[in-house]
Formats: sequence, structure tokens, C-alpha cells
Amino acid sequence: MSYALHKPALRVHPRLYCPRFGVGLFVHWHISLFIASCADSRGAGLRMFSKRHGFASTPPILFRHDAPEGLRFGAIQAAYDHLKYDQIRTCICRVLRASPDRENWSEIPNIRDEVMRLIEAAEWYQVYDVIEGLVEFIEGTRGYDLAEQFAAQINDLFVDTGAGWQLRAGEGIVLRGDAEFEEAVGRARTSLSQANYGVAEGEIREALHDISRRPEPDLTGAIHHALGALESTARYLSGSEKPFNEVMATVGVPKPLDSALSKLWGYSSNFGRHVSPTNVPSLNDATLVVHLSSAICRYLVGERH
Repeated sequence: MSYALHKPALRVHPRLYCPRFGVGLFVHWHISLFIASCADSRGAGLRMFSKRHGFASTPPILFRHDAPEGLRFGAIQAAYDHLKYDQIRTCICRVLRASPDRENWSEIPNIRDEVMRLIEAAEWYQVYDVIEGLVEFIEGTRGYDLAEQFAAQINDLFVDTGAGWQLRAGEGIVLRGDAEFEEAVGRARTSLSQANYGVAEGEIREALHDISRRPEPDLTGAIHHALGALESTARYLSGSEKPFNEVMATVGVPKPLDSALSKLWGYSSNFGRHVSPTNVPSLNDATLVVHLSSAICRYLVGERH
């Protein structure tokens, strides 16, 4: 029997020395990294004390177009649970189109320090590219189970650091919204899939991909696909190819919800179908339309099935 409830979040060589940044900052990196990367996941053993006993709450989403220090190095330490630093370097260099330092042979401290320098110098969106590359590398070299464990660690890291992203199997890193957004989108996709409304479910998936593009999201595309999900769901139900407003009148939407849907369609069309340099949607606009469209799709399917 052991008192070790989870693996150590850090495996640090006693020589805490970084030739570029100096001792102090390198030690600070690992201290902040310990806080950021001690997340519960199957890859890191049992859940931590605060989460086991219900003391931890979900932090708010603080950023999307950023990759703070804690997230960068938390990702590296999560990868180090499954790979050697030499393998991590290989993956990072492949993603960043960089050349590894041929003079660095020793795993610690040389290759480790090189990995840290590479991830620190990367643009914010490249950090997420690296994470996607790492999960693919782990799956290819260590198998799906360990890739799933790494993905769980990364998702815990995203939540704990306030990143508005999530890593999904088969989709990569996509936008993470608040609890209501995630519930609406997740349930809509499940309902549409179970009803065999594949086109509508695919439109929601594409809306998520567009709103998650890096470095700049395709907000107009996200709105367009969210409307496509709503329109195709209504046509699945009605069997008609008529315009949206006419189709909605045939699927049994009660008043005054039918009027609300018509207004949502008109509002969204201003962004999704009528593109103008002076009429550019915001991230909040796109998120709202994806959220509402998902909720309405699930409602329509639920009413029929």
C-alpha cells in the first residue's frame, strides 16, 4: 500500500538550471507548472484532494487567443507522463518546422531545456498546434489508451487555467463555451445523430470548427453552418425543400415560438448570408447563434421523436 495518490506532476532533474533564462525563472516555471498541471485524469492517477472532496469549482473561461506560461508548460509536463523529452522535441520540431539542436544529446537538462525554449517562443496558436501534434504522436507510438489519458490531462489543464478550448477525439482542439453552451451543443449533436439527421449534425460540427479556427475564427462561417443545421433539421422533419419560414409553419412549432424563430433566422442571416465589410459578427454573436440553433434543433427533434 502506498500513500501516493497520483503521479508526481513534475519529474525535474536536481540541476534546476536553464542557460538562457537562469535559475530563478526556471524554478518559477516549474512551481507554476506544478500548480497548473496537477489536474485529475486517468493518466495521472486518482483525483486530487480538492476535487475528490468537492472543494474545487470550475474556473471561468479567461482566454482563447492566448497561451499563458502555465498552460504551455503544463502541456509539456502532461506529455512527459507518456513520452521522453527527445520524443517531445521531435514532435514540436515537426509541428513548428524547426530543426532540433544536434549538439543536445542528454535528455536532462539539455533536451528538456531545448523543449522549454521551443514552447516558450511559439506563437499562442502554435501551442495548440503542438498539443494536437502531441496527442497524435502519442496515439501513433503509444496507443489510443494513452492518447486518451493525455487528452484528459490536457482538458483538465484547459479548465484549470481558464482556456476556452477542449480537445475532442476525431476533432482536435475546438471551442469550449460555458456549461449551458456545452450542454446545448452536445445534446443537439447526440439527438440529431440518434435521429439519423446526419446533415444537420454535420452542420453543427462544422460551425464548431469554424468558430474554433486559429489564429482567427471564421465567425461568418460558424453562423452560416449553425443556420444550415436549423434549416436542414426543419427539412428533415417536413420533407419539404421550401424556404425556411414556410417549412417552419409545417413542423408544428407553437406560437409565439414560430415568430421568434423567424426573427432569429433574419438576425442570423444578416451575418451568415449577407456578408458586408461593415457588418462583421463578433465572437459573442457567433456563439449565441450556434447556441440557440443547437437548442432549437434538439427541441424540434424531441418534439417529433
